[in-house]
Amino acid sequence: NADRLLRANSADFLRVTKQYLPHLARLCLISTFLEDGIRMWFQWNEQRDYIEATWSCGYFLATCFVLLNLVGQLGGCVLILSRNFVQYACFGLFGIIALQTVAYSILWDLKFLMRNLALGGGLLLLLAESRSEGKSMFAGVPSMGESSPKQYMQLGGRVLLVLMFMTLLHFDSNFFSILQNMVGTALIILVAIGFKTKLAALTLVVWLLAINVYFNAFWTIPAYKPMHDFLKYDFFQTTSVIGGLLLVVALGPGGVSMDEKRKSGNSHLW
Repeated sequence: NADRLLRANSADFLRVTKQYLPHLARLCLISTFLEDGIRMWFQWNEQRDYIEATWSCGYFLATCFVLLNLVGQLGGCVLILSRNFVQYACFGLFGIIALQTVAYSILWDLKFLMRNLALGGGLLLLLAESRSEGKSMFAGVPSMGESSPKQYMQLGGRVLLVLMFMTLLHFDSNFFSILQNMVGTALIILVAIGFKTKLAALTLVVWLLAINVYFNAFWTIPAYKPMHDFLKYDFFQTTSVIGGLLLVVALGPGGVSMDEKRKSGNSHLW
């Protein structure tokens, strides 16, 4: 009965929010790029000096790096929100993630690397959504399996998104931490394999939203303290992963999932 009630409530939620959820998901997803692009503008000198000192690349190349990040991220956000050249914008933002992973030595920090990969998972889902919009223009034309790349993008996006939650697990011996780890692990497994996906993803959205507001409250820290920027970065990265999960809620898990297999199995019975 409880499971039936949860499914009914989530179905009601999806019906009410169907028109707005994809827009909200895209806005959340690009939030970290938007914030980082704006930060590049306001911290131009600091970012340039950091890159120049870290990589000894000279003033010109360091300036080019900051400019590329600023234009690439803000330009990509504008294209995604306006629904123009979304696929090119996604590829550009993938490049920004890869560039920053190397430039800021994120490659050697497992926690931040996993979060960057989760962010990439969100972009994969956005890319899959844009492919589906392109296909809908030719709805009457036989596809001959053209949707397969989209399905595998959705699978890859789901699997990468759960990496964010692996960075939130706490290996403490108290009851609350153990319970949180068990419930969180169960939910991320459900999302990854695509079983009761929308309900699991929606639950993770609520959980992650609560954690984000509680632990990454950068607005409570004075702007001149380094912790302010650290929490702000964390907050918007987490918001982007929430956006990716909202896309899963809005679009479903895709063809490579247990939910889809169950649907096709039931249709064969008829």
